Amino acid sequence: MENAHALLELAGTLARQAGHAIMGVRAQGFSVTHKPDASPVTVADTIAEALITEGLLPTGIPIVAEEAAADGICPEPAPLFWLVDPLDGTKEFAKGRDEFCVCIGLVRGDTPLLGVLYLPVTGELFGGLVPERAAWKETSTGRHPISTRPAPPEGLHVLDSRSHAKPEALAKMLGGTKVAETRPMGSAMKFARVAEGAYDLAPRPGPTMEWDTAAGQAVLEAAGGRVTTLDGAPMRYGKPGYLNAGFIGWGR
Repeated sequence: MENAHALLELAGTLARQAGHAIMGVRAQGFSVTHKPDASPVTVADTIAEALITEGLLPTGIPIVAEEAAADGICPEPAPLFWLVDPLDGTKEFAKGRDEFCVCIGLVRGDTPLLGVLYLPVTGELFGGLVPERAAWKETSTGRHPISTRPAPPEGLHVLDSRSHAKPEALAKMLGGTKVAETRPMGSAMKFARVAEGAYDLAPRPGPTMEWDTAAGQAVLEAAGGRVTTLDGAPMRYGKPGYLNAGFIGWGR
Protein backbone atom coordinates (compact mmCIF):
# COMPACT_ATOMS: atom_id res chain seq x y z
CA MET A 1 0.00 0.00 0.00
CA GLU A 2 1.59 3.22 -1.19
CA ASN A 3 0.26 5.41 1.61
CA ALA A 4 0.88 2.94 4.46
CA HIS A 5 3.69 5.08 5.84
CA ALA A 6 1.45 8.16 5.86
CA LEU A 7 -1.32 6.23 7.61
CA LEU A 8 1.16 4.98 10.20
CA GLU A 9 2.35 8.53 10.87
CA LEU A 10 -1.25 9.74 11.15
CA ALA A 11 -2.04 6.98 13.64
CA GLY A 12 1.01 7.93 15.69
CA THR A 13 0.05 11.60 15.78
CA LEU A 14 -3.50 10.79 16.85
CA ALA A 15 -2.31 8.32 19.50
CA ARG A 16 -0.12 11.02 21.02
CA GLN A 17 -2.98 13.53 21.02
CA ALA A 18 -5.27 11.00 22.67
CA GLY A 19 -2.61 10.16 25.23
CA HIS A 20 -2.16 13.80 26.18
CA ALA A 21 -5.93 14.12 26.62
CA ILE A 22 -5.95 11.02 28.83
CA MET A 23 -3.24 12.46 31.05
CA GLY A 24 -5.21 15.71 31.29
CA VAL A 25 -8.22 13.79 32.57
CA ARG A 26 -6.02 11.92 35.01
CA ALA A 27 -4.65 15.18 36.42
CA GLN A 28 -8.13 16.67 36.89
CA GLY A 29 -9.72 13.58 38.42
CA PHE A 30 -12.55 11.47 37.04
CA SER A 31 -15.31 9.04 37.93
CA VAL A 32 -15.69 5.48 36.70
CA THR A 33 -18.88 4.03 35.24
CA HIS A 34 -19.54 0.59 33.80
CA LYS A 35 -20.74 -0.65 30.44
CA PRO A 36 -23.37 -3.40 30.06
CA ASP A 37 -20.62 -6.04 30.10
CA ALA A 38 -19.47 -4.65 33.50
CA SER A 39 -16.17 -3.35 32.10
CA PRO A 40 -15.17 0.10 33.35
CA VAL A 41 -15.24 3.27 31.27
CA THR A 42 -14.17 6.84 32.01
CA VAL A 43 -14.43 10.21 30.31
CA ALA A 44 -10.80 9.66 29.24
CA ASP A 45 -11.93 6.72 27.09
CA THR A 46 -14.62 8.72 25.36
CA ILE A 47 -12.54 11.87 24.82
CA ALA A 48 -9.61 9.87 23.44
CA GLU A 49 -11.85 7.89 21.10
CA ALA A 50 -13.52 11.04 19.79
CA LEU A 51 -10.13 12.59 19.01
CA ILE A 52 -8.91 9.48 17.21
CA THR A 53 -12.12 8.91 15.28
CA GLU A 54 -12.27 12.51 14.09
CA GLY A 55 -8.68 12.27 12.91
CA LEU A 56 -9.19 8.98 11.07
CA LEU A 57 -12.42 9.92 9.30
CA PRO A 58 -10.66 11.76 6.43
CA THR A 59 -8.91 8.50 5.45
CA GLY A 60 -12.27 7.13 4.32
CA ILE A 61 -11.45 3.79 5.94
CA PRO A 62 -14.13 2.23 8.18
CA ILE A 63 -13.43 2.57 11.91
CA VAL A 64 -14.24 -0.06 14.54
CA ALA A 65 -13.71 1.55 17.95
CA GLU A 66 -14.33 0.11 21.39
CA GLU A 67 -16.64 2.70 22.92
CA ALA A 68 -18.69 3.16 19.75
CA ALA A 69 -19.09 -0.61 19.54
CA ALA A 70 -20.33 -0.64 23.14
CA ASP A 71 -23.01 1.83 22.02
CA GLY A 72 -24.03 -0.41 19.14
CA ILE A 73 -22.14 1.53 16.45
CA CYS A 74 -20.02 -1.16 14.88
CA PRO A 75 -19.54 -1.47 11.11
CA GLU A 76 -19.14 -4.81 9.43
CA PRO A 77 -15.58 -5.90 8.63
CA ALA A 78 -14.27 -4.43 5.40
CA PRO A 79 -11.25 -5.28 3.20
CA LEU A 80 -9.43 -2.51 5.06
CA PHE A 81 -10.52 -1.20 8.47
CA TRP A 82 -9.20 0.55 11.58
CA LEU A 83 -9.38 -1.06 15.01
CA VAL A 84 -9.17 1.46 17.87
CA ASP A 85 -8.89 1.01 21.60
CA PRO A 86 -8.55 4.59 22.86
CA LEU A 87 -7.54 3.56 26.38
CA ASP A 88 -6.48 -0.03 26.76
CA GLY A 89 -6.07 -0.85 30.42
CA THR A 90 -8.95 1.21 31.79
CA LYS A 91 -8.98 -0.96 34.92
CA GLU A 92 -5.37 -0.05 35.65
CA PHE A 93 -5.99 3.62 34.77
CA ALA A 94 -8.96 3.73 37.15
CA LYS A 95 -6.84 2.23 39.94
CA GLY A 96 -4.11 4.82 39.51
CA ARG A 97 -1.60 2.46 37.94
CA ASP A 98 0.56 3.44 34.96
CA GLU A 99 -0.11 0.39 32.79
CA PHE A 100 -2.39 1.69 30.05
CA CYS A 101 -1.94 2.69 26.44
CA VAL A 102 -3.58 3.97 23.26
CA CYS A 103 -3.98 1.38 20.49
CA ILE A 104 -4.62 2.13 16.81
CA GLY A 105 -4.30 -0.69 14.29
CA LEU A 106 -5.12 -1.02 10.60
CA VAL A 107 -6.25 -4.42 9.32
CA ARG A 108 -6.04 -5.48 5.69
CA GLY A 109 -7.94 -8.62 4.82
CA ASP A 110 -7.83 -10.54 8.09
CA THR A 111 -4.38 -9.55 9.33
CA PRO A 112 -2.88 -6.37 10.84
CA LEU A 113 -1.07 -4.17 8.34
CA LEU A 114 0.24 -1.53 10.71
CA GLY A 115 -0.24 -0.25 14.22
CA VAL A 116 0.85 2.12 16.95
CA LEU A 117 0.91 1.88 20.73
CA TYR A 118 1.33 5.03 22.79
CA LEU A 119 2.18 4.85 26.49
CA PRO A 120 0.98 8.18 27.95
CA VAL A 121 2.84 7.93 31.26
CA THR A 122 6.28 7.40 29.74
CA GLY A 123 5.66 9.20 26.45
CA GLU A 124 6.86 6.20 24.44
CA LEU A 125 5.35 5.70 20.98
CA PHE A 126 5.76 2.34 19.27
CA GLY A 127 5.00 1.80 15.60
CA GLY A 128 5.15 -1.09 13.19
CA LEU A 129 4.58 -1.72 9.49
CA VAL A 130 4.22 -5.47 9.11
CA PRO A 131 5.00 -6.04 5.38
CA GLU A 132 8.30 -4.19 5.71
CA ARG A 133 9.16 -5.84 9.05
CA ALA A 134 9.93 -2.35 10.31
CA ALA A 135 9.24 -1.45 13.94
CA TRP A 136 10.40 1.53 15.98
CA LYS A 137 10.17 3.25 19.31
CA GLU A 138 10.00 7.02 19.59
CA THR A 139 10.90 8.96 22.74
CA SER A 140 12.27 12.41 23.55
CA THR A 141 15.63 11.22 22.15
CA GLY A 142 14.18 10.44 18.73
CA ARG A 143 13.01 7.39 16.81
CA HIS A 144 14.97 4.15 16.99
CA PRO A 145 14.47 0.71 15.40
CA ILE A 146 13.41 -2.09 17.73
CA SER A 147 13.40 -5.86 17.42
CA THR A 148 12.61 -8.91 19.47
CA ARG A 149 15.44 -10.85 21.08
CA PRO A 150 16.47 -14.52 21.07
CA ALA A 151 15.43 -16.48 24.14
CA PRO A 152 17.91 -15.81 26.97
CA PRO A 153 19.89 -18.80 28.25
CA GLU A 154 18.47 -18.38 31.75
CA GLY A 155 14.93 -18.89 30.44
CA LEU A 156 12.03 -16.83 29.17
CA HIS A 157 10.90 -13.59 30.77
CA VAL A 158 7.11 -13.72 30.65
CA LEU A 159 4.52 -10.96 30.96
CA ASP A 160 1.26 -12.19 32.46
CA SER A 161 -2.02 -10.30 32.58
CA ARG A 162 -2.44 -8.23 35.72
CA SER A 163 -6.25 -8.07 35.80
CA HIS A 164 -6.98 -11.40 34.12
CA ALA A 165 -4.26 -13.65 35.50
CA LYS A 166 -4.99 -17.39 35.39
CA PRO A 167 -1.97 -19.09 36.98
CA GLU A 168 -3.08 -22.67 36.25
CA ALA A 169 -3.87 -21.90 32.61
CA LEU A 170 -0.57 -20.05 32.24
CA ALA A 171 1.38 -22.96 33.71
CA LYS A 172 -0.35 -25.34 31.30
CA MET A 173 0.45 -23.07 28.36
CA LEU A 174 4.12 -22.84 29.30
CA GLY A 175 4.42 -26.58 29.87
CA GLY A 176 8.03 -27.51 30.48
CA THR A 177 9.39 -24.26 29.08
CA LYS A 178 12.25 -22.81 31.10
CA VAL A 179 11.03 -19.57 32.69
CA ALA A 180 13.32 -17.11 34.45
CA GLU A 181 10.68 -14.54 35.40
CA THR A 182 6.94 -14.01 35.30
CA ARG A 183 5.77 -10.44 35.81
CA PRO A 184 2.20 -9.10 35.81
CA MET A 185 1.50 -6.18 33.49
CA GLY A 186 -1.71 -4.53 32.37
CA SER A 187 -2.85 -3.56 28.87
CA ALA A 188 -1.44 -4.00 25.38
CA MET A 189 1.82 -2.41 26.47
CA LYS A 190 2.98 -6.02 26.94
CA PHE A 191 3.26 -6.26 23.15
CA ALA A 192 5.57 -3.24 23.15
CA ARG A 193 7.87 -4.69 25.80
CA VAL A 194 8.24 -7.96 23.91
CA ALA A 195 8.71 -6.09 20.61
CA GLU A 196 11.60 -4.03 21.98
CA GLY A 197 13.34 -7.11 23.36
CA ALA A 198 12.79 -6.45 27.06
CA TYR A 199 10.63 -9.60 27.49
CA ASP A 200 10.06 -12.79 25.55
CA LEU A 201 6.46 -13.92 25.85
CA ALA A 202 3.04 -12.36 26.50
CA PRO A 203 0.35 -15.05 26.83
CA ARG A 204 -3.35 -14.42 27.44
CA PRO A 205 -5.42 -17.56 28.13
CA GLY A 206 -8.78 -15.76 28.17
CA PRO A 207 -10.79 -13.92 25.51
CA THR A 208 -10.12 -10.39 24.31
CA MET A 209 -11.52 -8.14 21.58
CA GLU A 210 -9.81 -7.46 18.28
CA TRP A 211 -9.23 -3.80 19.14
CA ASP A 212 -7.23 -5.01 22.16
CA THR A 213 -4.69 -6.83 20.00
CA ALA A 214 -4.51 -5.48 16.42
CA ALA A 215 -2.12 -2.58 17.07
CA GLY A 216 0.08 -4.61 19.40
CA GLN A 217 0.22 -7.52 16.99
CA ALA A 218 1.32 -5.18 14.19
CA VAL A 219 4.12 -3.72 16.30
CA LEU A 220 5.29 -7.12 17.56
CA GLU A 221 5.24 -8.83 14.16
CA ALA A 222 6.98 -5.87 12.53
CA ALA A 223 9.70 -6.29 15.19
CA GLY A 224 10.25 -9.95 14.32
CA GLY A 225 7.82 -11.62 16.73
CA ARG A 226 4.43 -13.17 16.12
CA VAL A 227 1.02 -13.52 17.68
CA THR A 228 -0.91 -16.78 17.52
CA THR A 229 -3.96 -18.40 19.02
CA LEU A 230 -3.34 -20.77 21.92
CA ASP A 231 -3.06 -23.72 19.51
CA GLY A 232 -0.48 -21.95 17.36
CA ALA A 233 -2.74 -20.82 14.51
CA PRO A 234 -2.41 -17.28 13.07
CA MET A 235 -4.56 -14.60 14.71
CA ARG A 236 -7.27 -13.55 12.26
CA TYR A 237 -9.41 -10.40 12.27
CA GLY A 238 -12.91 -9.47 11.18
CA LYS A 239 -14.41 -12.34 13.19
CA PRO A 240 -18.07 -12.29 14.29
CA GLY A 241 -18.45 -9.67 17.01
CA TYR A 242 -14.73 -8.89 16.71
CA LEU A 243 -14.10 -11.44 19.47
CA ASN A 244 -10.73 -13.11 20.06
CA ALA A 245 -10.06 -16.30 21.95
CA GLY A 246 -6.82 -16.52 23.92
CA PHE A 247 -3.50 -15.68 22.30
CA ILE A 248 0.25 -15.78 22.76
CA GLY A 249 2.57 -12.93 21.81
CA TRP A 250 5.96 -14.46 20.98
CA GLY A 251 9.38 -12.90 20.81
CA ARG A 252 11.94 -14.28 18.38
